[in-house]
Amino acid sequence: MKKPSLFAAAVTVVICVAPLTSPSSASLEQRRSLKATPQLMLWAWERPEDLRFINAERVGVAFLAGTLHLSATSSFRPRMQPLRVSPKTKLIAVVRVETTRKAPLNQQQLQDSLKYLTEVSTLPQVVAVQIDFDATVSERAFYRQLLTRFRQQLPSSTPVSITALASWCIGDRWITGLPIDEAVPMLFRMGTGQAEVTSWIGAERDFTAAVCRDSLGISTDEPWKSLPTGRRVYAFSPKPWDEASLDALNQEIRTWH
Repeated sequence: MKKPSLFAAAVTVVICVAPLTSPSSASLEQRRSLKATPQLMLWAWERPEDLRFINAERVGVAFLAGTLHLSATSSFRPRMQPLRVSPKTKLIAVVRVETTRKAPLNQQQLQDSLKYLTEVSTLPQVVAVQIDFDATVSERAFYRQLLTRFRQQLPSSTPVSITALASWCIGDRWITGLPIDEAVPMLFRMGTGQAEVTSWIGAERDFTAAVCRDSLGISTDEPWKSLPTGRRVYAFSPKPWDEASLDALNQEIRTWH
């Protein structure tokens, strides 16, 4: 059976509209565009999701558009599960990057990655692209180059967001200077670093990396008693979203200060 193209597969699961303009260099317009997205973004991972119930003026959707596998060769698995949203919902296309880490990443993989990311950025209703890559120390030069080239190819009005290990935001400053508009500190599934991060935030200390201070990434099954307010919240749910889980999330956020 012929595998569908990235564009065709994704269009079948995302409802709607607008084309993007021609590529340009990075500018202040990117940050204005990102600030225009809702302050609450629901991550929609690889499963059927019907999010037509959300208020599109207040809530957006960051959906997994596909997974990029980098090993001896490059391959891209597009989203195969349906995503239903209203035509007014602002979407952020998320690309997960996974590597085998058995060999150095090379220029061919860079070119392939750029191709897939660029295709994702043109999907209907997409207003930004988010890359989810837990890059190791040896992969950081490749990641920096990928982000730099990707930024150069995108329209100036299209922001680039990345997810960030919490350690990148409070101690390891390698992300400083990356050509991105947002780094989302991932405050769940933190593993061995959880105690340090919890202590850091509990002491009301902010992230040392400025690019991490505009947003937060949380999960509904790992609630926080308090987090900084006034930031864009990306929320993951281990179960499909519904009105009850969204209400519970909003109640949690209202308790922060």
